[in-house]
Amino acid sequence: RQHEAPRRVKRAWVIPPISVSENHKRIPHLLVQIKSDKQQPGGVIYSIKGPGVDEEPLGIFSIDKFSGKVFLNAMLDREENDRYRLRAFALDLGGVTLEDPTDLEIIVVDQNDNRPLFRQDVFTGRVVEGAEPGTCVMTVDATDADDPDTDNAALRYSILEQGAAGMFSINATTGEICTARPGLDRETMGVYNLTVQAADMSGDGLTTTAMAVIYLEDINDNPPEFTKEEFSMEVEEQAAGVDVGKVFVHDKDLAGSPSWLAKFTILEGDPEGAFAIRTDPHTNDGVLSVLKPLDHEVRDRFELTVSVQNERPLEPSAPASPRALATVRVRVRDVNEAPVFRENPRRISVLEGTPPGTPITTYTASDPDTHQIQTLTYALLYDPADWLLLDPHAGTVRTKRELLHPSAFLQGGWYIALVLARDDAEPPLSATGTLSIEILEVNDHAPQLQPPAGVLCGRPGRGGTLLLGATDDDRPPHGAPFHFQLSPQHPQLARNWSIARFNVTHAVLAVLAELPEGPYSLPLLLRDSGTPPREQQQLLNVSVCPCGRDGTCLDGVLAAATAGAGITLGALLIILGSTILLLVLAALGAARARGRRRALRQGLLQRSRDDMRDNILNYDEQGGGEEDQDAYDINQLRHPELFSPRAKPPLRRDAPLSSGTPHAPRKLPSSPSDIEDFINEGLEAADSDPSVPPYDTALIYDYEGSGSVASPLSSIVSSLTDEDQDYDYLSEWGPRFRRLADLYG
Repeated sequence: RQHEAPRRVKRAWVIPPISVSENHKRIPHLLVQIKSDKQQPGGVIYSIKGPGVDEEPLGIFSIDKFSGKVFLNAMLDREENDRYRLRAFALDLGGVTLEDPTDLEIIVVDQNDNRPLFRQDVFTGRVVEGAEPGTCVMTVDATDADDPDTDNAALRYSILEQGAAGMFSINATTGEICTARPGLDRETMGVYNLTVQAADMSGDGLTTTAMAVIYLEDINDNPPEFTKEEFSMEVEEQAAGVDVGKVFVHDKDLAGSPSWLAKFTILEGDPEGAFAIRTDPHTNDGVLSVLKPLDHEVRDRFELTVSVQNERPLEPSAPASPRALATVRVRVRDVNEAPVFRENPRRISVLEGTPPGTPITTYTASDPDTHQIQTLTYALLYDPADWLLLDPHAGTVRTKRELLHPSAFLQGGWYIALVLARDDAEPPLSATGTLSIEILEVNDHAPQLQPPAGVLCGRPGRGGTLLLGATDDDRPPHGAPFHFQLSPQHPQLARNWSIARFNVTHAVLAVLAELPEGPYSLPLLLRDSGTPPREQQQLLNVSVCPCGRDGTCLDGVLAAATAGAGITLGALLIILGSTILLLVLAALGAARARGRRRALRQGLLQRSRDDMRDNILNYDEQGGGEEDQDAYDINQLRHPELFSPRAKPPLRRDAPLSSGTPHAPRKLPSSPSDIEDFINEGLEAADSDPSVPPYDTALIYDYEGSGSVASPLSSIVSSLTDEDQDYDYLSEWGPRFRRLADLYG
């Protein structure tokens, strides 16, 4: 034989699958007996291996090694293991394999030993109220651990309990719950609790139950309604921005939902918009408030018509109903009100200089409380200049003193005062009124010539002009433009002089004919533009100087003339008298100082019993410091050679380079009548000379002198020695001077 045919497996050694029911209670239980075709009596050893034998779970199956019987030793659970695959072996007594290993499969047959289980104990669903029948809400589902290919796991669903209405149904196969009939109303029943059941064996086996909770969602199918038709409230007059009261409503829809929120409207009774109504978001009630102050004397009660509706419109399925209306009656309660100044501020005008006691106005307030009898009194709350008097009962304002310009209490020509009005109620109330008084300018000042003196060249057409100015203490329009003219009382002046307008405040004085040098007094008439105009005749002191080539005054003459212009004989006498008095005082002071120094040399401290405070010496002569340089030039006394007719004046370092020096010497007056001109020329030269003080720059003095004319204080006792003095009297002055007495006594 070239090819060996395939070995045929013995039928006795091929073991078909063995079925055994789970939960078999007769243990041990013979499952099968295996047998080898090569069996020799007492010569074959059988064995099995696999799960349930030598693998977990151990000990479930066993075999008789001599007979080949396989036994079940424990109850099986199909839900844990639905089949076992084992291997069977046949050996001889020597351990030699007689047969190839064969498979032994044990199938666990299912029994209905497991109840269905819902996936959750409570199922929750939602559906809007009024939903149509057949609207599905939710699905409940359960599981069964038994064999799904058998009726042991064939489940059927049902509703065991849902109340008397029977509003829902369930699909027995899928567990889907849907509405069964119309009429779901959240306001009637908002939650439905259903008991659902799942049963295996197609509804005839084991069962289990669960809860299905269905919530009805609210829709706006109920309009809000007032709890009553009329509401009464009360509010104080003059109160604004306050709540008056509430109107109460009821809505069957879900509280807090948009279908529940109310919206209020005032339909009638408030044409001026004095009231407003809003919704309280917590209670859904209407809150009435006052927007504008109410006046009890004008209107003491209001009757408002208020409507209410939802913010969200009603559903079309909701039953039609008219809009809810209510009447709100508001009474305005009378209270004490503060007085009122109808004209505030009160503006009046008063002429400047109005005499004291003149009535200027009556400033009164009115009391809004016309239904109450009250008396008003008045007082000045603010009168910074103490210019006014106020009648406390009539409110008449009078002047206490003259109201004059200028004043620190005027602001732009206005004087501000405050008037207080107070009633006599309990508690009293007051009001403040502002009294603005315009002080009208009166033309009570004539213009003043500024400056009242000047210098000009005495040659017509070449420097023979002088710019004149004027000032006026009155305010516009009682001041400029000013009118300058030569005095009409002296028509002869027009032959030599003329005045032409320069601008509104200045004029130009011109020489018409060549005039000799010297001072001139010109009477001028100055007039302002007030109503009525004020005019005044004033003297203009003019010094005519010799003209230079360019038409201006020569420098020296200009200085002298400038200093002398405008000085009258009275002023000259005052200057001379003051100079003589200063010289006398200086001489007396020097003599007194010399006498005291002589007395000190004879014994300064011999009067030991005198109080030291009585020995303070007064020295009237203190020398000339920087501030006294304009009184007299002490350099002329110390260095007379510098001021000789041939000497040049010393140059100051602070003097401008372009400044000229005055011409010297000047001719002495030939007669006493020329003394005034001589002094005036000297003053003008001193004022115009930049080489001597005063000058409006920082003064620099190179030469500070050789010392004071008075002796130093240290020289008082410099000629005396300690031996010449007796200091024992110091011990009598007290404990503070005893130490000095010990040192010098």
